[in-house]
Amino acid sequence: MAFAPSPIPSRTQFVLEAIKHGILTGGLSPGQALVETELAARFGVSKTPVREALKTLAGTGLVVMSQFKGVTVRTVDAGMAHEVYEVRLLLEPEALRRSLARHASLDAARDALLRADEAVDQAERSLANREFHRELYLSCGNPLLTRMLDEVRDQAALVSTVAWAADPSWDREADEHREILRLALAGDAAGAALALHDHIASFVRRAFPEGDQI
Repeated sequence: MAFAPSPIPSRTQFVLEAIKHGILTGGLSPGQALVETELAARFGVSKTPVREALKTLAGTGLVVMSQFKGVTVRTVDAGMAHEVYEVRLLLEPEALRRSLARHASLDAARDALLRADEAVDQAERSLANREFHRELYLSCGNPLLTRMLDEVRDQAALVSTVAWAADPSWDREADEHREILRLALAGDAAGAALALHDHIASFVRRAFPEGDQI
């Protein structure tokens, strides 16, 4: 018999989302120390929800816990970026292909694309972009495949955040998103999957040439 995971307490969830927002918008920089007492004071909570939030974020790959350095925001380099994006390249186009084979609705993906176009700041744009990609694979029909892609979403968003700080290439990526959606709506599963593969591959090649670090 399978048991559902226990829900995260509300204070822990609040702290978790606040720290994640800071990381994914660049407010908390890669390598920056995350001190429990300072975060607890900032959010008006005890250290317990902060500690639990940091453990969860370590599990998603956004922070690193070290016996000597404490907790820090994960540093993004070419090796890390290529590892994360290799997983996306292997899985995401196939998941999109399967979603289209199941005649999945693309309304939510279209809505996310519109929100990204109308975003007033980087945080809003980043969230909309993440939702656009997720809506492409969400209906693939394989829960394990969906979970595997969900598990790298935060790390992929961190890679994008760091890359955009050096080169804000949102307009180019928005055009590529529109082309992926156009092909998908036209029923061209192979074309949409190829466009998605090229979109993911070109971004990481452009932003993180092998051997470089941002």
